Amino acid sequence: MDFAPWSDGADRTNRTNRTDESAGAEGADRADPPVTYVPATVTRSAKIVVAGGFGVGKTTLIGSVSEVRPLRMEEPITQASAGVDDLRGTPHKTTTTVAMDFGRIHLAGGRLALYLFGLPGQSRFQPLWEDLAEGALGCLVLADTRDLDASHDALGLLDGAGIPYAVAINTFPGSPGYPEAELREALALEPATPLTYCDARDRTSSLHALITLTEYLSEHRSAALLESRR
Repeated sequence: MDFAPWSDGADRTNRTNRTDESAGAEGADRADPPVTYVPATVTRSAKIVVAGGFGVGKTTLIGSVSEVRPLRMEEPITQASAGVDDLRGTPHKTTTTVAMDFGRIHLAGGRLALYLFGLPGQSRFQPLWEDLAEGALGCLVLADTRDLDASHDALGLLDGAGIPYAVAINTFPGSPGYPEAELREALALEPATPLTYCDARDRTSSLHALITLTEYLSEHRSAALLESRR
């Protein structure tokens, strides 16, 4: 996979030393806030977006896998959303993402850092989707079998931008199950597009979905390189 290199341990040590020197100059009684650095093992990094319909579990998935405290930009759902946001599948939902979610996770023995950006689910945020998706290596699209049509806006955006993606069915309690062939047809997926299942609340299950995506991206990248050399 073609990831951007990250800083090495020496860079972080120098940055820490500079911080210590600044603190000494300004007064030893002022404590610096704690900082969570990228581990020294990281040699590659990639931007991944997490997309899908309103209330499909994007915030939950990023929160379940992130190894740092996730950044969440949520606001309470108000009466102004009545008739606009469909709460039938999530009647107890009280907040909604209005900008993005952000988290970070490490794979491949700590050598690979994935920066996860969760997109807001409502189609009225499409201009923001386009900005957040810029530069993404790939996307994990969450889908809900109770409303598969809600995924089409995100899928259309990704197809138009040429961003490879995998689809994960978030298995809500009581949601109907369908054969894979029917799901692929309903979502208009290409044969090579991965389709998997996850429980966004469960870290292991969500990790499996992300690993499925990264394996596909690696294969997709390799195939593109081979094609370019012909």
